[in-house]
Amino acid sequence: MVTETEEAWNEEGEGPVVKPMGWKELYLKEDWWAIYLGLGIVIVATLFFLNGGSIKWIAIKPAKWATLDQLGAHFTAHLGQYLANFVLWLVIFSISVRAMGFRIAEFIPSFMFVYAVSVVIFMIGAWEKAHHYNLEPPLVALVLGMLIANVFRLPRWMDTGFRVEYYIKTGIVLLGATLPFTLIVWAGPVAVVQASIVSITTFLVIYFVGKSMGLDRRLAATLGAGGAVCGVSASIAIAGAVNAKKEHAPIAITMVIVWAIVMIFFLPLVSRALHLHSGIAGAWIGTSEFADAAGFAAAQAYGDLAAALPEIPGKADDAVWAFTLMKVVGRDIWIGIWAFIMALIATTRWEVQAGQKPQAAEIWWRFPKFVIGFAIASLLMTAVTSGHSFEEYTKVVKPELVAPIKTMRTWSFIFCFFSIGLTTRFRELASVAARPFWAFTTGVIVNVALGFVLSAMVFAGYWSSLSH
Repeated sequence: MVTETEEAWNEEGEGPVVKPMGWKELYLKEDWWAIYLGLGIVIVATLFFLNGGSIKWIAIKPAKWATLDQLGAHFTAHLGQYLANFVLWLVIFSISVRAMGFRIAEFIPSFMFVYAVSVVIFMIGAWEKAHHYNLEPPLVALVLGMLIANVFRLPRWMDTGFRVEYYIKTGIVLLGATLPFTLIVWAGPVAVVQASIVSITTFLVIYFVGKSMGLDRRLAATLGAGGAVCGVSASIAIAGAVNAKKEHAPIAITMVIVWAIVMIFFLPLVSRALHLHSGIAGAWIGTSEFADAAGFAAAQAYGDLAAALPEIPGKADDAVWAFTLMKVVGRDIWIGIWAFIMALIATTRWEVQAGQKPQAAEIWWRFPKFVIGFAIASLLMTAVTSGHSFEEYTKVVKPELVAPIKTMRTWSFIFCFFSIGLTTRFRELASVAARPFWAFTTGVIVNVALGFVLSAMVFAGYWSSLSH
């Protein structure tokens, strides 16, 4: 099976000895496939719109319902659209997953299961009392997935269809089409400054606490990156950059998963108790969550609460917008930066005898490419909608072009959140040693506190006026 890096472990269990894929990553790496898929949907939707049409027929989702009769009538009337939606996702994902080296015979039945349950999750979220009971689709997907994974023993081959990173990256690219580039330009510098403060502080805290506890410096660096930037991706990238031992990346990933799940519930609940503006809460989540997928679940859930509860100021989209600017635009760019810095330190200080020299191109090979797709989608949508008045945008562009893309984005997010739950097995998480846990947890405490101060106090004016 092909992974995102070509790697090998030496006899002492150290590594991975990472060799960049080079241009093969254009068809072997999920970042690029997320761009192809996400931009493909945006371009097709745009072409339909410019020719007087829309993709809303295939971008189907459950309508609001109060009784089971209403729900049944909806699915009876739109069964063909759901089948078409399923086939579209299945075909595109199957082609790309096969190109990345996974087995189609395993992916197809697994994805069928993911899609079927996602329909149910979407249906629960459309219930008119869902907000009252906090039954937001992202949280329902996560909890249901964890229940299934930890109560039943799903066969390991089904993990092929639980492509968490691929689904969330596709959703992020689609998110770009609903986030005007002008907003990114305006708030981006604030996000980068805030992200830089948090990234540097969290990394140094985890690294030096870990070192003081006697952890291998390579493990301490891998843990630090996992807490400071983009969880799983950063842990893998830094493990390769510092030539970490085989078990180091899995330990860091486990810490990321544990705390990402905790923060999915903790941050929205505290934000709701404090009645934080949805933009401020989104920025705090973006600053203090440890994985893109988990952060989107928390931000979208809080955005849904803002739309349903009058006591929460701000618009529903503000939470997701602020999170995206803070996490995707701000923190995720540090993956490449930290990878280069740590590769430089490891090869010039820690591995002097090896005689290895870091290359500037390392930043490009480590850079999360799906961010490029996000920016292109935002630019394209900005160009398409720039000639319309606000009234035209609200009455025509939003329902015919933006809303269908947003629906497809929500499908991708639900696939992701459900897959997170399905791959979270508590019996495996319990095996991690105490010292890495406490080193990482120290960083969590600093990160959450610092993130709140920056989001709700220092830069509150920016985050509370995103959509103004």
